[in-house]
Amino acid sequence: MPTVKFEYGDETFEVTAEIGESVMMAAARNRVPGIDADCGGGCSCATCHVYAPDGAALPAPSDMEKDMLDFADALTDASRLSCQIVVTPSMDGVTYVIPKL
Repeated sequence: MPTVKFEYGDETFEVTAEIGESVMMAAARNRVPGIDADCGGGCSCATCHVYAPDGAALPAPSDMEKDMLDFADALTDASRLSCQIVVTPSMDGVTYVIPKL
């Protein structure tokens, strides 16, 4: 199982993720701060906003994800909703940054 990292402020959290689950579920299951996941992964709240690393091989965000990102604070070109990112074996060691607001 891949290890996914989350940076939140000056802390880094490493979690074991299951292939096929969302990055949000891996974070929520491990109680990573800053990932509130209020909607439970339904792409309807933007409380799982992260910055994806440069060069991450992720599919383009869907129109629904783009619409929800409009509600996220501190939006950048790297912004993604972690509920929409599916864990793959190639994500081992990848670090997502959680905006600290």
